Amino acid sequence: MTDRVKRWAVSRRSAVTGALMALATALAPQLVSAQAYPSRPVRLIIPFGAGGVADVTARLVSEKLGDKLGQRFIIENMPGAGGINAARAALSAAADGYTLALFSNGTAVSVSLFKKLGFDPLTDFVPVSSMGYFDFIFVTQELSGYKTLPELIKAAKAKPGQLNVGTINVGSTQNLAAQLFNATAGVDLAIVPFRNSPDVLISLLRGDVQLAVENYTAVRSHLADKKIIAVATSGPVRTSYLPDVPTVKEAGGGDFEAQSWNAIFAPKGTPPEVIKTLNGALREVLADPELKKRALELGIEAKASTPEEIGQRLKDDIEKWGKVIERAGIAKE
Repeated sequence: MTDRVKRWAVSRRSAVTGALMALATALAPQLVSAQAYPSRPVRLIIPFGAGGVADVTARLVSEKLGDKLGQRFIIENMPGAGGINAARAALSAAADGYTLALFSNGTAVSVSLFKKLGFDPLTDFVPVSSMGYFDFIFVTQELSGYKTLPELIKAAKAKPGQLNVGTINVGSTQNLAAQLFNATAGVDLAIVPFRNSPDVLISLLRGDVQLAVENYTAVRSHLADKKIIAVATSGPVRTSYLPDVPTVKEAGGGDFEAQSWNAIFAPKGTPPEVIKTLNGALREVLADPELKKRALELGIEAKASTPEEIGQRLKDDIEKWGKVIERAGIAKE
């Protein structure tokens, strides 16, 4: 072999070796994240404050998820702005599975409620799995005279605009559920928004509003001491914790369904293997009898999904609540 040929062969080998090394370097992060995931703590950013239903759900699930996968799952509360700040914070992190976002039906609402989100939940994120679903409870005051939802509907039709329904702030799912109820039941209840759940219940107990739409944790103690009456639940079927209470649809409220949910999403570009690992772990964790029992005590049905199922749920709820917001004439923020 001549010196010229030898030099060419060496140069060729060096070029091939360099190309292979570059390829290995480029693929290394994906391979490590998929094969060794998780190798360090994982952040789950949630757009709610501590102590709420979403926060409690996330903490229940994260504790079990950490035990399952051998790494801590750290909850980072970032409330306010319709979940915009929390989602943007998740997007600003690397798409490697170590920063996740909690989405909810509130995320779907925000798409139509805000003029500008700065992100698209359908294209900037990929779904992982649902964590929990929970209904809202339609409650009346014991002394109001309305013991059932049909009684209240009949009175509301006889006195349009004269009966009140209390909810938390405009644009909340409770508030939009009341808007939807007016449409499906064919009534004209005056919807009165309050700053928080305690204010709603004080108003109900005083008789200022005749109906309230709230989550189970907010009304549970009052139901126990018989001060208020659950006349309907908002989901597609009766709840296991209030099995004798009919759904709104069963009680004559028309084609009504309003259910809240929480789910884990990841920034777009997160390796599919990581999504698969998380989804598989969540399926096992959310099937745990102890976790399911603790969740039910809070009015939450712990339930996993495929990424496709919760992705479709988000898409459907964006469309559903967008129509309710438009029909109600709620101004965008």
